[in-house]
Amino acid sequence: MDERLQYAPCGYVSITHEGIVIDVNQTFLAIMGYSRANLVDNHFESIMSTANKLIFHTYFYPFINLNGHVEEMFLSLKDHKGLAIPFLLNGRRFEKEGVEIIDCILMQMGKRIDYEVEIRTAKRQIEEAYWEKDQALVKLEQLHMEIEQKQQELMELNANLVKLSVTDKLTGLKNRRFFEEKLEDQMILYSQTGQPFSLYIVDIDHFKKVNDTWGHPMGDSVLAKLAEVLQSHVRKGDIVARYGGEEFVLILPNMDAAESKIRAEELRLTVASSTWETGQITVSIGIATFIQMDSDITLLKKADLALYASKENGRNRVTHFTDMNK
Repeated sequence: MDERLQYAPCGYVSITHEGIVIDVNQTFLAIMGYSRANLVDNHFESIMSTANKLIFHTYFYPFINLNGHVEEMFLSLKDHKGLAIPFLLNGRRFEKEGVEIIDCILMQMGKRIDYEVEIRTAKRQIEEAYWEKDQALVKLEQLHMEIEQKQQELMELNANLVKLSVTDKLTGLKNRRFFEEKLEDQMILYSQTGQPFSLYIVDIDHFKKVNDTWGHPMGDSVLAKLAEVLQSHVRKGDIVARYGGEEFVLILPNMDAAESKIRAEELRLTVASSTWETGQITVSIGIATFIQMDSDITLLKKADLALYASKENGRNRVTHFTDMNK
């Protein structure tokens, strides 16, 4: 090693990719109170606490393998008396005569340096958690692998939850949560512009008979096909969602009561004239058009009452709430 590097104002340690020390300068030996024989040909982690071994495995090796270098990594190393000496470590990987070597520069840190909150908190949590489990060192690697696996599973689960949070899995339509959010948006728009809008509740007639006769898989197929029919019938900007079971809801912006009845009748006829594996499928539709005194609860209640009237009056029909008294 070059004489100037031996006494450089910072520690220098050269290790193999496996972590075996192959060279060390006098500055580092003086700081730590070791001789060359204490460190060379020994594992670098032999002078680390359990917590710092975990930090080393979690950050040092992944960054070296991915980027070829590590910058300003905080690490504590045990000196010859077993005392923890804090360092900032910079490392860089290179190949020499076909052998991979990692050079590490270690800057000793003063006791009064105010570390960043995240580093201090993470170090304290790791040391507290793993100091108590010092006798369980054999299981640490297994535990670390299990944590990584669980984190991956959690990431995949969260991704699915984001998608499922607004989508009905069976039909591919938006779900009740999405519908309720859009209904609230539509009411806000009404308060600002007075633009009318209508709401449909669409229910499959005698759907229980379909499930009982053909089985639930065929019932699911009917629900999925009806979703396609509804999607093909609506305009751009209309909202179609599965409300639950065999009920679907539609929000139709800028549509008054008269037009809503016409389009609902067209929808009813489209469903009735479509080809179904189970024979004819029909729907009953209840409609309510939003007025100034309405809330989301009253609007849904009106549409539900209108749907009930369609069912009571023979099914396969359309009823608007305003026509019920007539």
